[in-house]
Amino acid sequence: MLLEHRGQRPVVPDSAYVAPTAVLCGAVILGERARILHGAVLTAEDGEVRTGADVVVMENALVRGRASHPAILGDAVLIGPHAHVNGAVVEDEVFVATGASIFPGAVVGTRSELRINSVLHANSRLAPDTVVPIGWIAAGDPAELFSPDRHAELWEKQQDLDFPGTVYGVPRGTPMRTIMSRQTDFYGAHQGDRLLDEGGLSG
Repeated sequence: MLLEHRGQRPVVPDSAYVAPTAVLCGAVILGERARILHGAVLTAEDGEVRTGADVVVMENALVRGRASHPAILGDAVLIGPHAHVNGAVVEDEVFVATGASIFPGAVVGTRSELRINSVLHANSRLAPDTVVPIGWIAAGDPAELFSPDRHAELWEKQQDLDFPGTVYGVPRGTPMRTIMSRQTDFYGAHQGDRLLDEGGLSG
């Protein structure tokens, strides 16, 4: 499914494949030979999504572009099933495994691996050739690796990474009612989306 959002249309080269049940929404630009598999969603909310060449986004993965943090995937990148790439840069030859999450402002260095259910926190930078083990969290710039049982140490590191400011544009401690009022207004922009036919795939 191809959708025009905020006046922007997806761009899909002839060499790419988008599954019938995948969604490309807004300013999504695919590279040569990109493969977007069933149930995957690439959504340019108010910032671009761009892939390099030979990228595979697997089933039910989400890649989201944001105004201050476009989602950029380099060449030869695999985004695994149910993975979540939100306003992040993923450099060339990166493996993002099933269920891994990468948050806004993050950068994944070339040839790195985020293994199953791992996390790269907001505004964190993973050095090239780094492996984040299954279920571990990487946070900081440069990123430090934390096992799930080191929550107190992780919290000390992640407080300064400003997740609420980066993701929601609010200071830490803002009430959920305030955050969600802003979010429903923001995502209300989808009410104006327009379904495109195959003639609207490129250009």
